[in-house]
Amino acid sequence: MTIATSNVPAAVVDSLNRPLRSLRVSVIDRCDLRCRYCMPEEEYSWLPKESLLDFGEMATAIEAFVELGVRRVRITGGEPLLRAGLAELIERIAAMDQIEDLAMTTNGTQLARLAEPLYRAGLQRVTVSLDSLRAERLEELTRRDALGQVLAGIEAAAAVGFASLKINTVVMRGFNDDELIDLIEYGKRVGGQVRFIEYMDVGGATHWSQAQVMDRGEILARIEEHYGPIEVDGEQGAAPAARFRLADGTRFGVIASVSEPFCSACDRSRLTADGLWYLCLYAHNGYDLRSLLRAGAGRGELLDYMRGVWSRRDDRGAEERFGDPARGALYQVADLQADPHREMHTRGG
Repeated sequence: MTIATSNVPAAVVDSLNRPLRSLRVSVIDRCDLRCRYCMPEEEYSWLPKESLLDFGEMATAIEAFVELGVRRVRITGGEPLLRAGLAELIERIAAMDQIEDLAMTTNGTQLARLAEPLYRAGLQRVTVSLDSLRAERLEELTRRDALGQVLAGIEAAAAVGFASLKINTVVMRGFNDDELIDLIEYGKRVGGQVRFIEYMDVGGATHWSQAQVMDRGEILARIEEHYGPIEVDGEQGAAPAARFRLADGTRFGVIASVSEPFCSACDRSRLTADGLWYLCLYAHNGYDLRSLLRAGAGRGELLDYMRGVWSRRDDRGAEERFGDPARGALYQVADLQADPHREMHTRGG
């Protein structure tokens, strides 16, 4: 089933007047790393393979999102590069004329061999997760000896010539907060823009505490102490990262979901690899698009359902948790085991 998109899609906004503009598509729940803020356990109940959307189903869903206003698509996982034949899906999305931005977030371990075919398929931007430049520290975090693979992947992406290369670092007080300058300097060398992310209390972050969060103000103060005055680099808008510029022109970003939540401007949602649609990273439940797709729902039926869901959206997860003195991890291990869709690697951060 393929949904033909019109040149002028029907506008859809939620109950807080937020448009549907950005979609994150998880193509697989599995990952080859075990980052402690995402996948703290060693054993998991993976989604049944037969439940995963095939690329045709994903393309059909994305076309429907496009018709409702989506212009930015980001491929996520798990680790998306573990999904066989991913370049095929990239080609399908890149062929959708109304998509203005096609990006992917990856842990980088498989990127060295796949950067070029993904670029040829039409992928425009790549973001690589890199939480430490120290091999033993990254191994402690991920439970894998992965630094060499990740750095090779970043270098391959830089050489291919993507329109943008970004490096995401989750900053955790007492663990890697002493590497901010090193990471900015590394970004300069490879031509990648570093984005520092406040440690969030979602998904598998079962040991999260406010004490481990280094907030935006502290991050900026640490960087300014080394480099001197920092300038704001344009308006944040609906983007998750606030952008900044050093005196030498180097740009970096900070995603302050904990200390300065930006729910009021959030225009993004998430589609899991098995077809559940989540309207917020903190949402407890998703909406089942797979059943509609596999039941042969017509174009109008699917669009009407999605339009109705989004128009009722009132999610403000980060804002609702902001300032709670008793704030702790969103889920504990038993909660995650009861519903694997609560896992960040399943939901697609």
